[in-house]
Amino acid sequence: MQTQVSLSEIASLIDGTYDNPANLLGPHPVDYRGQSATAVRSYMPDAQAAWVVDNASGVRRPMRKLHPAGFFEAICDGAIDVDASSREDGARANSAKTNNAESRYRIQMTDKSGEVVDKQDPYAAPSIFSDYDRYLLGEGRHLNMYERMGAQVRTVDGTPGVNFSVWAPNARSVQIVGDFNSWDGRTSVAKVHDNIGIWELFIPGAKVGDRYKFRVLSEHGEWMDKSDPVGFAAELPPLTASIVTDLTGHEWNDDQWMQQRKDWNPMHEPMNVYEVHLGSWQKGPGRTHGWLDYRDLAKRLVDYCNRMHFTHVELMPISEHPFSGSWGYQTVGYFAPTSRHGGPDDFMYFVDYLHQNGIGVLIDWVPAHFPKDGHGLYRFDGSALYEHADPRQGEHPDWGTMVFNFGRTEVKNFLISNALFWLDKYHIDGLRVDAVASMLYLDYSREDGEWIPNQYGGRENLEAIDFLREFNVAVHEQHPGVITAAEESTAWPGVSRPTYDGGLGFTYKWNMGWMNDTLSYMQNEPIHRKHHQNELTFSLIYAFTENFMLPLSHDEVVHGKGSLISQMPGDMWQKFANLRLLYSYMWTHPGKNLLFMGGELAQWNEWNHDDGVDWVLLDFDTHRGVQQLVADLNKLVNENPSLHQLDFDGNGFEWVDCMNGDDSTLVYLRKGMDGAPPILVCCNFTPVPRPEYRVGVPEAGHWKEIFNSDSEAYGGTNMGNYPGCDTLGTGEHGRPESISVNMPPLGVSIFRLEK
Repeated sequence: MQTQVSLSEIASLIDGTYDNPANLLGPHPVDYRGQSATAVRSYMPDAQAAWVVDNASGVRRPMRKLHPAGFFEAICDGAIDVDASSREDGARANSAKTNNAESRYRIQMTDKSGEVVDKQDPYAAPSIFSDYDRYLLGEGRHLNMYERMGAQVRTVDGTPGVNFSVWAPNARSVQIVGDFNSWDGRTSVAKVHDNIGIWELFIPGAKVGDRYKFRVLSEHGEWMDKSDPVGFAAELPPLTASIVTDLTGHEWNDDQWMQQRKDWNPMHEPMNVYEVHLGSWQKGPGRTHGWLDYRDLAKRLVDYCNRMHFTHVELMPISEHPFSGSWGYQTVGYFAPTSRHGGPDDFMYFVDYLHQNGIGVLIDWVPAHFPKDGHGLYRFDGSALYEHADPRQGEHPDWGTMVFNFGRTEVKNFLISNALFWLDKYHIDGLRVDAVASMLYLDYSREDGEWIPNQYGGRENLEAIDFLREFNVAVHEQHPGVITAAEESTAWPGVSRPTYDGGLGFTYKWNMGWMNDTLSYMQNEPIHRKHHQNELTFSLIYAFTENFMLPLSHDEVVHGKGSLISQMPGDMWQKFANLRLLYSYMWTHPGKNLLFMGGELAQWNEWNHDDGVDWVLLDFDTHRGVQQLVADLNKLVNENPSLHQLDFDGNGFEWVDCMNGDDSTLVYLRKGMDGAPPILVCCNFTPVPRPEYRVGVPEAGHWKEIFNSDSEAYGGTNMGNYPGCDTLGTGEHGRPESISVNMPPLGVSIFRLEK
């Protein structure tokens, strides 16, 4: 009986260079003595002898050893019913059956110790991909590709194992290596779906917790060990293997939150965001680098945020990253929460616990670039797969990282699916997209000759624009109530406008102009501020052109800028008063608010990811006063509709007096909907008290002072207007009524009309 396999093919398989081992291994129809038969082949280096066993009848067919390295074959006639549809070239698996499939035979082998071992033939397992999956993947529209790609826990013919798959269209061969095969990939060479460039193999006996990588042979003959691009968990850096994980085990208890979120209106609800770097917010003694686990962090953050009246936390990137000093912005494991704080189930607990206690969870998401680490996406199959090949398009000069090829359908699919993954599997409430400006402009941070214009000769990255629009449409359609926020620092129009109106579709845009102008103004000595009044008033010229979020983020307290309080001018008292003034002005300005951790304590040190927040400062009254002020401002915004309902509507703001640059004062009204009482805000940006300052108001009545940044409780002088001011019966500032206000030095007084 002659085999139909050539010796050269067997040799190529054994040395790992055979293009598609599924063409050799597993079940294959053959012609035997004029009759249809099936050849079952297997590569088993440790086998002394082997048999094919029909699962239905129990008939054993001996396998011949065609090569001394362990290549076996058996020719089976009608006595064994091999399901030909299990082969890749004729797969008929559908999505309902992909994780619980059947084959019709198994292989028995006698190993070198003489022990008889039963094993499932990985090359007989039906593909996890249905015809529809393959169609969507080929089109780049498989939005939940994470349900198929990577390492999927699966049972075939009653045998538990893991289905591995990876996109590597230019690879010559792909092996799966891991704990389950002693990191020897010779027996775990994946089979390829030629039309979509995906390599796949079911490995019986692989299990949750096993470490693994893809060993990729490039078209240039170079072997590379790569982490799984869709891996759900990873080893603790500097180790780089992916870890088989089952994401279905957590029992969620946030149904009420998730149901309410669908009806939550991000335009009209209060939003006070606490930006957190989990690795340095709080430290734990005796832990690696002091890192707390997700479960411990959840309880601590809930207690703190509820006491401080923050509505949301925004986490700096929690996807796996090899270098802690990148703060997570150089991501390698896009689908894996960083193992620094625990595993996927621990992070699910984190989100679940915050939701149960009324706190939303936003995360930083980084589709703008990725690092060059050898185990990551960089030249994944030896070619420029996820990135552009031309460095004028494919590299970021500022960060030494790679730019995604947004025009490639598979890359867009990977990124959009990744965004939806966090919303689906981890119930994340929003994504803040980092460095959007670097995506929108082809000449971002590049000199002439260092960039390639688009097809019309312009500098706009048309592929990135389409990607961002598709991303926002997918997020908002599939997960109502979830927000997206763009860190976009230019005057690009319509960032937070709907895609059907020509916008990019984000919910919010970070107001970088407001942040830069305001900090620049506050850094002036008060005596000079009268020359810079326009730096404060300019923001209201464009305040309602976008849905703005006001950020005082980590970027303002790093790279030599110093902490916020250290940026304030004056002596010690003035520094604290200026910081309280800055926060009070920010919280009453139109827009949603975001503050980076440590800012609420008036931390002196610039943020360092290794050191964290200086909680010891709360031993001092001045720092406790700033913390209490931030808590009270959050509560003030949460409880007063006029301070949050019309943040993005010009009807919610009205200048009373913005022209008194000589005194460096600002007076304005905030208004809400449905008869919400108006809020009057009086700001004094100098250390000179302004007693009996006449302010025009729209209605007669009692204007109750509901907040004063100069309160003794915050460390101020206690100059104020308690319990409030009655109208005087005469007009001012073009209003029919007025009140007389004692404006505290470097302070803000806030009033609410009580008829």
